[in-house]
Formats: sequence, C-alpha cells, structure tokens
Amino acid sequence: MAVMGLRRPLTVADLVAAAAFWVLIVVQVDLTVQLRRRHPMHEIVDRVNENAGPYIGLVMAYPTEEMALLTSGLFLPSPDISSVDLAGRTFNIGKIRGVDVIYVMTGEQTINAATAVQILLDAFDIRGIVHYGIAGSTNNSLSYGDVSIMNYVALTASWKWKEFKSEEGPLTTLQFGDFNFPKKGENLLALVEFTPVELFSTGKPMQEVFWLPVDSHWFSIAAQLQGLKLEQCINETYCLPETPKVVYGLKGSSADVYLDNEAYRDFLFKQLNVSTVDEETAAVIMTCLTNAVPCIAFRGVSDMAGGKGRALSGSLSSLASANALIVAVEFIGLIPKEGSVYIQ
Repeated sequence: MAVMGLRRPLTVADLVAAAAFWVLIVVQVDLTVQLRRRHPMHEIVDRVNENAGPYIGLVMAYPTEEMALLTSGLFLPSPDISSVDLAGRTFNIGKIRGVDVIYVMTGEQTINAATAVQILLDAFDIRGIVHYGIAGSTNNSLSYGDVSIMNYVALTASWKWKEFKSEEGPLTTLQFGDFNFPKKGENLLALVEFTPVELFSTGKPMQEVFWLPVDSHWFSIAAQLQGLKLEQCINETYCLPETPKVVYGLKGSSADVYLDNEAYRDFLFKQLNVSTVDEETAAVIMTCLTNAVPCIAFRGVSDMAGGKGRALSGSLSSLASANALIVAVEFIGLIPKEGSVYIQ
C-alpha cells in the first residue's frame, strides 16, 4: 500500500508502529484522567460544573479590587458550593445579575495571573474571561477614576538587551543615553529592543506577536458601555473635580514593574501609544488566546505612573477599582447566553 507524499510504500512494520503510537497516546490520556480523578477536590469541581454554568470567569489581581466586588453586594454566592480552593487560590462560585460567575483573585504580576487563569479554565466550565482592576495612566487625557476598555495590550517587559554602540533594528528601542541628565549622550547601558512574545494557541501554529488583541466580538459589544455613569465621590465630603468616564479602544501594557517614572511613562505613550500600565492584563489575555477563550479587560486609573499630579490615597485607588467593576458588571449583563465562544 502506498500513500501520497511518502518516499516508499507502507509496510506492516509501519502500521504496527503507528498503532503502537496511538495506543501510547490513549494510555497517556487515560493516565492523565486517572491522575485528575485522584485530586481530592475533583468531586467538588465536578459538582460545580454540573450544578450550573457554563460560567463567566471574573478575574482580578489585588485585594482592593476584590473588596470592590464584595462591598458592592452584586456577587451572590452559590448556596450549594460557594468556593473551591485549588493551588492556593480560592475560586468563588455564584451569580452576578443572574449570570453564573466564578471569580478568583490571582495575585500580583504576570506569572500569578497566567497560572490562576489557566487553573480556572482547566478545572471549570468557563465560556469567557472578564478581567478588571486598577492601572497607572501614561496618557494625559486620562484622569483619575476613568476606565479604559482596551483593544490591545503588550507585554512590555520582553526585551533584547543590545551591546554598546549597537545599531537600531526594526523593533521599537529604548536608548538609555537619550535620558542622560542634564543632556543626552551615550550610556554603557546602550539600548533595549521591545521584542514580541511566542503565542501558542489551539489549532494554530506558534506566532510571534507584540500586540495581544482582546476578543473582537466582545470588544464590539463593549462599545455599548461608552457613556456609562461612573462614581465620582469617595465619600460625602470628597469628590473628584471631574466625573470619570469610560474610554473605548485604547492600548495597554503589562510588565512585572510598578511604574513610577515620568520619563519612561512618556516614552511608552509616545513610542508605543500605550495609555495604561499594569502587571497582569497581558498575561490574562495571552492565556485566553492560548485556550481559544474570549477575554476582555477593564482598567480603572488609580495613579499617573510617575506623571505630574497629586499622588492618590488608598481611597482613590478604591474608587478606581469600583469604577472598573461597574464597567465589568455591566458588560457581563451584555454577554450573549448562546454562542458564547468566539474564535478570533
């Protein structure tokens, strides 16, 4: 027997080898299932998936962001199983405005965010991820309490550090000498290139990408959130001078760095057109892209990332979290109940 594309006819030995390969694959899958069944929480997780769902995964990173949800009274815990602890994180099961939701606080920075989202997707029946939280602003048109609905986010901690006297390539570069003070000049730190990341996704070959897109269908739905009324006052005695607004279609960036530097803030906005900075969004979106699960992110401005302006108090940070939550909750109510998985 001959098969097109092969240099020689298949032999009985070939067929036996192929059969053995597929038997090995089946055995490995079966062993994986058995190992999963041995997990002490597997019966509880199965009950969660059988009792309701598919769920919207609601993801935040900081205690302030979780507190905004808890104090809002919008999340109603499930009367059957209200939470499941997996890998050191608590996955909370309930409803928001009648929609089945599982929320988790991931912890700070990219690794924690990606790990928590992957666990959420692996363990539970999730039809999409809604991410909200606070961010620094690199865009002077954004004010405290504003909420950005991003269409793209980049991992701006992926660098190639170049040698001194290296020539600039096609990628965006940061020349350290440009920031010498009091005047520009050469610097032994030379320059770094912002490099793309490797994106592995279901049913597609590996791609090198710099800008990670949110789900296009969900982003289109989120256009309805423009003009949404946000909170302006922290309490009865103090309000922001301007009413915060929802801003649609900006770019964001993530890195395991708390940005509090005006020069680098301005660089990100001028060179990459980045409007908000945080430590988790890129990891959340990348994990969802890998698993072909729709995802969207909402970030409330809590500080100016080192720009001019008065530093925020903890209360103002709470206001930014509350406004991001308002937008996230309104979006959850807009998600179609059928046909909810959209491959980008």
